[in-house]
Amino acid sequence: MTAATVERLRAGFASGRTRPLEWRRTQLQALARMLRTHEAELAGALARDLGKPAPEAYATEIGFTLGEVRHALANLKRWTRPRRVAIPLALQPASARTTPQPQGVVLILAPWNYPLQLLLVPLCGALAAGNCAVLKPSELAPFTSALLATLLPRYLDTDAVAVVEGGTRTAGELLGQRFDHYFFTGSAGVGRQVMEAAARVPAPATLELGGKCPAIVHDGDLRTIARRIAFAKFTNAGQTCVAPDHVLVLREHAPELARQLRGAILEFFGADPAQSRDYGKIVNERHHRRLADALAEALDGGATVLSGGRHDARRRYFEPTVLVDAPSDSALAREEIFGPVLPLVVVQDLDDALERARQHQPPLAAYVFTRDPAVRARVEAGLRAGAIAVNACAVHLAAPGLPFGGIGASGLGRYHGRHSFEAFSQARPVFRKPLWPDTLRMAYPPYGGWRDRVLRWLLR
Repeated sequence: MTAATVERLRAGFASGRTRPLEWRRTQLQALARMLRTHEAELAGALARDLGKPAPEAYATEIGFTLGEVRHALANLKRWTRPRRVAIPLALQPASARTTPQPQGVVLILAPWNYPLQLLLVPLCGALAAGNCAVLKPSELAPFTSALLATLLPRYLDTDAVAVVEGGTRTAGELLGQRFDHYFFTGSAGVGRQVMEAAARVPAPATLELGGKCPAIVHDGDLRTIARRIAFAKFTNAGQTCVAPDHVLVLREHAPELARQLRGAILEFFGADPAQSRDYGKIVNERHHRRLADALAEALDGGATVLSGGRHDARRRYFEPTVLVDAPSDSALAREEIFGPVLPLVVVQDLDDALERARQHQPPLAAYVFTRDPAVRARVEAGLRAGAIAVNACAVHLAAPGLPFGGIGASGLGRYHGRHSFEAFSQARPVFRKPLWPDTLRMAYPPYGGWRDRVLRWLLR
C-alpha cells in the first residue's frame, strides 16, 4: 500500500505537473479554502482529540496555518525567481544564477500535540516549492487524522498529495520507502530513526524535536511576566515543544512571581480549571500517567506545590501546576516535561541562571524577561538555543519571516515562511560561458612562463 502510494506520487512528479507556478498557487488556494470551509469540523476534531477550545484551535492550528498559506501565496513569485551570482574575474566572461528546484516526493511525519498545524505548515512549504508529498498524521490524534485524510483528497491533487494513516508500523513502512526529503516533528528517539532512513537514500532531513526550554526571570513587571509565562505554558495543557519547561527566577522575585502565577491561572481558567471551557486535556492515559508519576516523584523528593497539583486519569485532566524545589535528579528536572507542570528554580543571579540552563542540551527556544539591555545581550551570547525571545514566550512562532527549528539535540533544519520553501527546494546552480573568447586557455597545460603569472594575477 505505502509503496504503491509513493510510486503513484513519483509518477506524478515525473510528469512535471507540480512545476508550474499556477499549479502551486492552485494547491495553496485549495488548502486555504479547505481550512476556511471546514473550520468548525476541524475545531471539533481538535476538541475531541485534545480538548482544545475553539479559539485556541483557530489561533494555534487553523488560523496559524492559514497565515502561512497566505504568506506563501503573497511571496511565491518572488521566492521562485532565479538569483544572480557574481562571477570572479578569472571566469569572465560568464554569468551564473541559482534557480530553486523542487526536490521530488517528500515525507511529512506529524506529531499529536498540534496535529493539524504541524502536518499542514510543512505541506504548505512543500507545495510552494513544487513537490509531491506523502503525509502521515499522528494516530494519537485519531479524529483530526481521520478528518484530514477525508478532506485533503477532496481539495488537493491526488497525484501529488497522499495521506497515509496508521501507527508505528505504518511509519516504519514509510521509512522503508525512498523519499527525496524527510520532515519529522516529534521525539529525539524517532528522529534518529528518520535520520537513519534519510542516510540510507541519502536524502536531506528536517527534524523538529524538543528540549527543556528555560525562562529566565531577571527583572520587570512580574504580573505581566507571569501572565505571559502562564499563557505559553498552559496553552494546549502544556503539550507544546516551545513552552517554557522551567522558570529560573532570581531569589528576590520568587515569592511574588509565584503569587502572580497563581493569579494568572485563576484569571485564565477560574478556581477549578476542570470546569473551564478554555483549558485542554492530556492526549492519552499513558502521557497522563507519565506526568502523574513525575509529579509524585518530585513531591516524594521534597518539592512543594505552590498551585494546582490535582489530576484525573479518567478525564485526562491535569490541573495547571506550579511547584518549587523539584530534586535535581527527578524526571521534572532532567527530562522535557511536555505537560502543565511548571517548576520554579530559584537562582542567585544571572550567572547562576545561565549555568543551570546550560546543564541541559540546547532547546528549541530560550526566554528571558528583563528591561536591561545588558542582561538581554548576556543571555543571547550565553545560551545556545533554536531561538531566543525577550519578554515573551512561544509567540515568535507566529512570525512567518522568522525561521523555526532547533540546534543540536533539539533539531536539524529550519522552516516557516520562505525558510519552508527553501527547505524543500534545491538551489540549483546554472553557469553559462560563451565559447569565444576562450579565456580558460590560461589554465590549460602545459604550465609555466607567462601563463602562470597571468593565472596568479587573475586568481589573486
